[in-house]
Amino acid sequence: MNDFIREFKDRGFFYQCTDEVELSNLLNKESIKGYIGFDCTAQSLHVGSLLQIMCLRQLQKHGHQPIVLLGGGTTRIGDPSGKDKTRKILDESEIEKNIKSIELVLKKYLKTENKETSPIFVNNYSWLKELNYISFLRDIGKHFTINKMLSFDSVKLRLDREQSLSYMEFNYMILQAYDFLELNKKQDCLLQIGGSDQWGNIVNGVDLIKRHSSKEVFGLTTPLITLASGAKMGKTESGAVWLDKNLLSTYDYWQFWRNTDDQDVIKFLKMFTDLSLEKIEDIKNENINDLKILLANEATKMLHGEIETKKVEELAKSTFKENSTGEHLPSVKIGSDLIGKDIISLIEYTNNELSKSEIRRLIQNNGIKIDNEKIEDGKLLISKKLFENKGFIKLSVGKKKHFKIII
Repeated sequence: MNDFIREFKDRGFFYQCTDEVELSNLLNKESIKGYIGFDCTAQSLHVGSLLQIMCLRQLQKHGHQPIVLLGGGTTRIGDPSGKDKTRKILDESEIEKNIKSIELVLKKYLKTENKETSPIFVNNYSWLKELNYISFLRDIGKHFTINKMLSFDSVKLRLDREQSLSYMEFNYMILQAYDFLELNKKQDCLLQIGGSDQWGNIVNGVDLIKRHSSKEVFGLTTPLITLASGAKMGKTESGAVWLDKNLLSTYDYWQFWRNTDDQDVIKFLKMFTDLSLEKIEDIKNENINDLKILLANEATKMLHGEIETKKVEELAKSTFKENSTGEHLPSVKIGSDLIGKDIISLIEYTNNELSKSEIRRLIQNNGIKIDNEKIEDGKLLISKKLFENKGFIKLSVGKKKHFKIII
């Protein structure tokens, strides 16, 4: 078995392959180009996309060249895979802004020193915008049958639920297949990697290239990653875990990994760090909290750098000391309209996922503190006097959430 495929499996990345034996043989003979496509529907990617990014890092590590396809064209349509309703259509300026932000994040993960493995960034709008509809139907559309297109999960899901699926979205799978054909022609790309929900679209691309150009290419998919709780990877109660520092602080990103469920720690060390599998095997029985800190440090270092990571680790240590002042915590600025309101209103403002009844229960169980002092009365009013001593207050909500509140 090829080394890339072996490590891909050992790290838990592997789900399906169109022809594993032939792909392994090819990778043993030569370095190839492989691509992953990213929709540009948001200003940033979140950790739900991190497994795909790690796949590109693995390609680089084993001497292959990753291609990053930014879906400037297909984002204008919207991928129906895994969706039960039509995506919001973004205007062109939003999409271009998103592309630039996402590219900056991806460049933090992919190395550029070696010309042979340096990532290639492409935007599929560059070829999709030039398509002639009649020519496209004649040359590409003839390779697709409605019967097969209706069998794919992305379509069946919507139709079985009697939810509308626009003709525009129905065409998405053809355009994604066409992307693979274009990359094969322009870049000699031989591999597409994607999540398991993309299997049908990837197979379409492999089949299209075979029919159109009589070339053999390959598809490889990764499993859907869920947390031990059953929740989908990428979001928490507080919202998406963004990879852009402007949307999620380094401290909160570090805390996301630090708060990993015990059952997920070893799995995530394999998937989301560069630690060798031998190293992970050696340390797997060590103290679970030490392993969580190691996971948080390694994952954060990859995105935000070593200096930032050391800062937030020290900040986390000081924050959880019994009498820490909270001076270095991430700040939350409140408006003057909250002065004179009760403590419950302040907590609602900083923790919008908590209901009033949940906040009252936390107060009853001594789970709310201001400047390390337990709050026993939910009717406590927020006054300017609380801020006079330091210019801020430290608000603790439960054991793991701490805020520096300023006005």
